[in-house]
Amino acid sequence: MQFIPTRSLTAEPVGQFFTPDYVARSLVKWVVSSPGDRLLDPSCGDGGVLRYHSLAKGIEADPYAAVVARQRAPAAQIENDDFFLWASRTKERFECAAGNPPFVRFQKFKGDSRSAATSICEAHGVKLSNLGSAWAAFLVVTATLLKPGGRMAFVVPAEIGHAPYAKPVLQYLTENFSSVHVVAIRDKIFPHLSEDCWLLYCDGFGGGTDGVDFSNVDRFSFHEHPPQISEHAKWQQLSNEWKGRLRPLLLPAAARELYLRVGYRSTSKRLGDFAKINIGYISGDNDFFHLRASEARERNIAASYLIPTVRKGSSITKDVIDDEEVRRWVRDDEPSFLLSLPPDTDLPDQVTAYLDSPRGLRARARFKCRTRRQWYSVPGIVRPCYFLQYMSGADVRLARNIVGAACTNSVLAVRLLNNAEANTCLPLWMSPLTRLSCELEGHPLGGGMLKLEPGEARKVVFDKAGLEKDDLAVALSALETIRSWRHVRSGSS
Repeated sequence: MQFIPTRSLTAEPVGQFFTPDYVARSLVKWVVSSPGDRLLDPSCGDGGVLRYHSLAKGIEADPYAAVVARQRAPAAQIENDDFFLWASRTKERFECAAGNPPFVRFQKFKGDSRSAATSICEAHGVKLSNLGSAWAAFLVVTATLLKPGGRMAFVVPAEIGHAPYAKPVLQYLTENFSSVHVVAIRDKIFPHLSEDCWLLYCDGFGGGTDGVDFSNVDRFSFHEHPPQISEHAKWQQLSNEWKGRLRPLLLPAAARELYLRVGYRSTSKRLGDFAKINIGYISGDNDFFHLRASEARERNIAASYLIPTVRKGSSITKDVIDDEEVRRWVRDDEPSFLLSLPPDTDLPDQVTAYLDSPRGLRARARFKCRTRRQWYSVPGIVRPCYFLQYMSGADVRLARNIVGAACTNSVLAVRLLNNAEANTCLPLWMSPLTRLSCELEGHPLGGGMLKLEPGEARKVVFDKAGLEKDDLAVALSALETIRSWRHVRSGSS
């Protein structure tokens, strides 16, 4: 029943956020077919789900939350235990399950708990990713505890619609339930968190289905039954065309067909066809290695040891990084100059003094620095042809690099492999189709942000032939729709 923020919200879990009553009641009302059904909540938190059914059992690792759950759901059986360890021992089976499992990275689980989860999932054909979130393991392991014909209903993160680690989980569900229904909800279930949440309904454990039922609704209120199904998407088609992602189903079929048709025609190119995309360098200590112009002057560090650098995506405010932009960095005294030192040469006294300063002593003790051959020599510095935002707000910005600047790993470095293709395609960066492609190939984060991993950026499409009037209208409408699902206002940039 607990919701724990993932790394997309904060670097570490900071607390539990319990399921709203109207959601808990909806899940239980649907999942319990008869009064005699036994209900399992694998992470019951404060007991908000359990209190809506008398024959319920909850597992909760947090002792305090378990005490609260016993008070809120006195008829339920509450065990203060690690769910995966409990699941590996128990012989109990249930007619139904419901809840809101933790949204914390699976790599946070350690020792026996992690081993138990991994073992159970792999025994049922699901290999967990270390980069995945724990909710995935909770769903698979919970399903194995259902009786034939059983049901389950859960709050899940919107990552189920786009994260690579969600694909094997969805495949497992379609192979083991007669129906799998995912409900996308535009308005937030947890208004004060940046994480978007959807709902998952699975029925008929022990069966199988050829696809996923999908609904999308603006908001969710109490319902005894799941919202009306908008579309039944065949799993094989989803896997082949969309890499198992459900997020494109937020768009009308005509928009999806247009994107696939244009994306694979001979006149279209993808960014990876003519460019190499990687993240920038990792300094090991950004505060130490990035200097302000004023600080460099005070320390008499020569310009030959400094490289102008794009430290973060928000630094890309226009379509070119030029001398005027660098002068602005100097004028605003931004820490935008990388200390770039060769590993095997004598350094001037001024530089040595900075390396031996208190800041330098702290920096050299940091992991990335102390494991280098020379701690002060930052590796992997490239001066790409273009910079591409790794994380962006509305539109993803692409900027030409005409001053030989570098960039950190918070920015994508784009190096051209075919100048002729680049000269034809890159002027189309802000075209409706390419902007839509960024949305569909990338993935949303909390707070309205869009992230483009290097592999996702390589797949961004450029349509050199251009769209007909009707197709252009479809693309523009689809762009507005998909951006609204990550809470970007129409017309913002």
